[in-house]
Amino acid sequence: MQFPAAQIALLVNGKTEGDPTVMVHSFGKIEEAREGQLSFLANPKYEEFLYSTKASVIIVNEDYILRQPVTATLIRVRDAYSAFATLLSRYQEIKQQSLTGVQQPVFIAPTARYGQNVFIGAFAYLGENVTVGNNSKIYPNAFLGDNVTVGDNCIIHPGVKIYNDCRIGNQVIIHAGTIIGSDGFGFAPQADGSFKKVPQIGNVVIEDNVEIGSNTTIDRATIGSTLIKSGAKLDNLIQVAHNVEIGHSTVIAAQAGISGSTKIGKGVMIGGQAGIVGHIQLGDGSKVNAQSGVSKSVEPGKAVTGSPAYDYTAALRSQAVSRKLPDLEKRINELEAIIKQLLAEKVS
Repeated sequence: MQFPAAQIALLVNGKTEGDPTVMVHSFGKIEEAREGQLSFLANPKYEEFLYSTKASVIIVNEDYILRQPVTATLIRVRDAYSAFATLLSRYQEIKQQSLTGVQQPVFIAPTARYGQNVFIGAFAYLGENVTVGNNSKIYPNAFLGDNVTVGDNCIIHPGVKIYNDCRIGNQVIIHAGTIIGSDGFGFAPQADGSFKKVPQIGNVVIEDNVEIGSNTTIDRATIGSTLIKSGAKLDNLIQVAHNVEIGHSTVIAAQAGISGSTKIGKGVMIGGQAGIVGHIQLGDGSKVNAQSGVSKSVEPGKAVTGSPAYDYTAALRSQAVSRKLPDLEKRINELEAIIKQLLAEKVS
């Protein structure tokens, strides 16, 4: 597929600067791009490559000021990174539009139903009463248990397992190896020291426009639903326990763990390897720094760090003081020496 710069500019609501007829056929990083490729400049650290790259078309911010001439055609947009992401999404959509039909062998239960322009890959399993919406892609080796619902325009990547009764909304992407709806970690201590399993009879509900990375696990609720609200983005290798609620447009980085029944608000940002205990609340817009251990609720808009996590600004001040401790020790020793000398002179 080839596209002229002028057409690309229309897609991202940009303006061309240079030859609008130049053609591109693929994407490339600005430091490595070749002739016929499209790239972008959003991070100032890569500015030097703008003047040496072989890329034919480069997307830049509309207010970017050139320091010297460039050979590439520029497309000026309000936000270069966002525009480039839009183009990548569109390119991916075009590639996937031709991917339709049911490969063989698969198992599709007699009561399962799927919509138009669906792709179901080889060795996929669709259980009883499964529903898959229009334009969705179910890749090979995916498992959809009984009564699972998958909405329109979803992508279920290879090896994803969605247990019975779970509901997936529209425009949801679930990456390879992720498990939705496995049993929550519920065990009742017994008098003899053993543990009795508590049946997990709830489900997982994932709303629209959610993306979940590879090898993430989201446990089904004991009763009710584990809920991932619309627009949330979860990275790879995340553990979400039973009855957790994750709010709209919240983002969670890799290897984070969220314990049972915790409620996470809207627009929350959680860094990688953070651990969050159960039965607490993270308010709207709050932030949890990477590797933090959150043991109590966090107020809306507040940022926390450390283990146990506490106020981010106070933590930075403590770190600044800690770095000065050797100098402070030296000054204290000097002051003690002066005091001893003064006392000795007074006695004499």
